[in-house]
Amino acid sequence: MQKRFNIKEVAPNALKAMVGLEIYTSQSPISKTTKELIKIRASQINGCAYCINIHTQDAIKNGETNQRIFLLNAWRETEDIFTEEEKVVLAITEEITLIHQNGLSDDTYSTALQFFSETQIADIITAIITINLWNRVILSSHLVIGQSLA
Repeated sequence: MQKRFNIKEVAPNALKAMVGLEIYTSQSPISKTTKELIKIRASQINGCAYCINIHTQDAIKNGETNQRIFLLNAWRETEDIFTEEEKVVLAITEEITLIHQNGLSDDTYSTALQFFSETQIADIITAIITINLWNRVILSSHLVIGQSLA
């Protein structure tokens, strides 16, 4: 794979803005478990090995089980591995990550309102948008596991 740009060197203000979104997301009241599930699932869809690697490690450090990580890409086929709240978050993650298909459906949004406030849903969506942004920069710049953004 051809080496490409380092965003910190060529667009430091863009990286600063991205870090700002990451800081906002990290301070939101969404659980760390939920945030890592969002990051892993979006990264799986986008094929971002760099982010899958980082966020599965972070999830395990935060107490996530290997079983749940292994089953994440087939969460719809599980019965009681993921909570109903986690399932709606994963549905939102998929629909927003694959926004070009149909976007966030009314059904998924209505289900989310059964578990989350509008503010919480906005924070969930922001977390999804943020990891999708990181995935796209990392994939576009050909950053590989072991390399640093810095």
